[in-house]
Amino acid sequence: MNKREKLIQTAFELFYQYGIHAVGINQILKESGIAKKTLYSYFESKEQLVCEVVSYRDRIFMDWLKMRLNDVGQGLPAIETLFDALDDWFNSRVDVLMDFRGCFFINACAEYCDHEVNRRCFAHKEKVSHLIEQHARKLNISDDSVAIVTEELCFLKEGAISQAYVLGDLDAAKKAKKIALKLIPKN
Repeated sequence: MNKREKLIQTAFELFYQYGIHAVGINQILKESGIAKKTLYSYFESKEQLVCEVVSYRDRIFMDWLKMRLNDVGQGLPAIETLFDALDDWFNSRVDVLMDFRGCFFINACAEYCDHEVNRRCFAHKEKVSHLIEQHARKLNISDDSVAIVTEELCFLKEGAISQAYVLGDLDAAKKAKKIALKLIPKN
């Protein structure tokens, strides 16, 4: 891992655990073992580093989620697996995502307003929605139903994340899965 990647990974781990504004550059430097001059040779500011951290988490999360969904095929098996994957994440059984501390993208948006960070977080949520939509299209339902089911699944996913983190309900994904299966139109 090169120094730029080490800075991004270290910053992500600290931001995810403590919050972006609670972590200073000096803490990132200390944890990474990298000099301040080196950090600023890669990133003009902490905000630029934060943006790169958001992109880093997006890549890690999307790679993991795509792998989980695509391993089971299209349609209903993937929709079921979405919630199984969330259950694994909530219960800290996914090493690549670290121990569950809520949604990094929601957490990051809460710390910024009308900023590039927010736009990158929005783009991530759109990617997840499109991935869910791809699998919803394989359910053999009408295009109108695909849009509705996709939206409902996204609401359930986001709600499960909030329930798991805010309320500590580590069974939230299992509960959301039961609801999701009731929402999907039967042919």
